[in-house]
Amino acid sequence: MRLPPRVTVVEVGPRDGLQNEAAFLTVEDRVGLCDRLVAAGLPVVEVGAFVSPRWVPQMAGSDEVLRRVAKRAGVRLPVLVPNREGYERARAAGAREIAVFTAASETFSRRNTNASIDESFARFAAFLPDAKREGLRVRGYVSTCFGCPYEGEVAPDRVLAVARRLVDEGCDEVSIGDTIGVAVPTQVAEVVGRLAEAVPVDRLAAHFHDTRGTALANVLAAMQEGVSVVDASAGGLGGCPYAPGASGNLATEDLLYMLHGMGIETGVDLRAVAAASRALAGRLGRELPSRYLQAGPEPARKAAP
Repeated sequence: MRLPPRVTVVEVGPRDGLQNEAAFLTVEDRVGLCDRLVAAGLPVVEVGAFVSPRWVPQMAGSDEVLRRVAKRAGVRLPVLVPNREGYERARAAGAREIAVFTAASETFSRRNTNASIDESFARFAAFLPDAKREGLRVRGYVSTCFGCPYEGEVAPDRVLAVARRLVDEGCDEVSIGDTIGVAVPTQVAEVVGRLAEAVPVDRLAAHFHDTRGTALANVLAAMQEGVSVVDASAGGLGGCPYAPGASGNLATEDLLYMLHGMGIETGVDLRAVAAASRALAGRLGRELPSRYLQAGPEPARKAAP
């Protein structure tokens, strides 16, 4: 299959990246990060999560972040919500797009959300119908689609079943996650190929972690199956407290470098994203894992044919 001529990059750093950081950023810092990422041309920036600050203190103040982030025409600013209470708070803060999350692994679901997969869907049913009636866009995340830290291999049929349920519940898009970074390209092709039999491929997104250095290869495999929406995190921030050993998300800079070098359009200014990540590294007081940031100046290249 031909590669898509354009890819939508979904920036998850301000949420999925920062929620795993030991250092806490102020609301002002988080607003500044989001504004820089929006200004860089990213079409989707996930700005926060309406979860309990007791469990995820890094996301406290997400309502204020959402209110204060600069709004630009055509830019989507989704927020993660786990339940009805989170949904109500998100709506009060002006959210027009929300995301819900579950897993393809029963054990991971219980460890991550203290709920079974079925119980997670029962929570969604308490607010997703209202969200759809009110015209909100809804994204669904599925964790552990390629392997679970507790159960090991995850069968593609389990991924397909959860993804179909999310679509049936009203999700406009389903993001398929390699939570612990174990996937390889042939596995990605198999899972996405199976999913595309039941879910339109233009409603699928790919979310890879780079634990074993295969994230970019997996993105390519997903694109070859028709996926044109890819999640990434500025600087490569991320990880998962319930997935021991899992490193950060695929770095946005690394993804953009590959896509632009292949002549695939994104509408994003790579150097502006890198500048945002460098500013973030300064606030966190450490180097970020993005290979692009560590590699030095980008060499000049001819335009792709």
